[in-house]
Amino acid sequence: MLTTRALNRATLHRQLLLERSDISALAAVEHLVGMQAQEPFSPYFGLWSRLRDFKAGELADLVSSGAVLRSHLYRATIHLVSAADHGRIQPLVRSMLFRRLASSPFKSAVTDLDPAELVAAATEVLAEKPRTRRELCDLLGARWPSLDAESLGTAVPFLVSLVQLPPRAVWGQSGRAVWGLAPPSSEEPIDLVSRYLAAFGPATVADIQAWSGLTRLRAVVRDLDLRVLVDDTGRELLDIPDGPLPDPDTPAPVRFLPEFDNLLLAHRDRTRVISDEDYRRGIIIGGKPTLLVDGFVHGIWRIGETGLDVEVFRPLTPAQRDDVLAEGARLLEFAEADGRVSIT
Repeated sequence: MLTTRALNRATLHRQLLLERSDISALAAVEHLVGMQAQEPFSPYFGLWSRLRDFKAGELADLVSSGAVLRSHLYRATIHLVSAADHGRIQPLVRSMLFRRLASSPFKSAVTDLDPAELVAAATEVLAEKPRTRRELCDLLGARWPSLDAESLGTAVPFLVSLVQLPPRAVWGQSGRAVWGLAPPSSEEPIDLVSRYLAAFGPATVADIQAWSGLTRLRAVVRDLDLRVLVDDTGRELLDIPDGPLPDPDTPAPVRFLPEFDNLLLAHRDRTRVISDEDYRRGIIIGGKPTLLVDGFVHGIWRIGETGLDVEVFRPLTPAQRDDVLAEGARLLEFAEADGRVSIT
């Protein structure tokens, strides 16, 4: 039986947040099965909190070279994954993306038009050159003037395998969100459930589905060699056979996580990292960067003109306050930002 604290430590360990890892940025992105990246620079801060001596240039080079790609994947949101993983994962989420589109405000693109026609037209214009969403809207709207151009252009990343191209998300640079056709999908299979459990487990089937956006996974897990555990409410938890389970009393260092970090999004029941009270503060929906103290969400932060501003939800002990100030100073150094750390 695993308590909430035991689940917390197991998840932090697998998320490389109990102790910074020496693996490469590419290996970390693959271990995490991708990183939430709707905010272009979030993965840089996420890797900084997880890797020892991480330099932003390492990830910037991966983005520039195409070794990692930004694309609509899990939950129909933009994720950063390795090029190899993109080719394996995108085919698995393709039907989910279509369902999300069909229930979205832009569903007229597939209800008033044969989706195959839209796919063919979008592929044709993107084969000529990469396009912004505005360009896709204008080009496709001109082809079907009786339909809503905004819906047509917005629908394309849900129907066609696309990636956002650099200089978007390259550290130190700026660029518009430009979409291009993704490399061909891979025929190599992927055990997405086991990969998820290695990075986020132990977890329930509902957790896996909440993270991925996929459904009907109970039949999938029945065919896998998984360990079965329970939490302190009696829920069944699945895990890879050799998944590490650290002592619940293992110290958890202060960590600064970026907005929409998957640690907070990858479970249906998020109490292993954030209390229900703190969840109701709108942290996740609002996409606020979070502060972990003793392994749990303890506040939020932002880097502004005067430095790093940290807002805590509960008082810190003197030792915790010193740790937040020290880790915050290191964060400012990584971000190449001036100023000081202030805690309120």
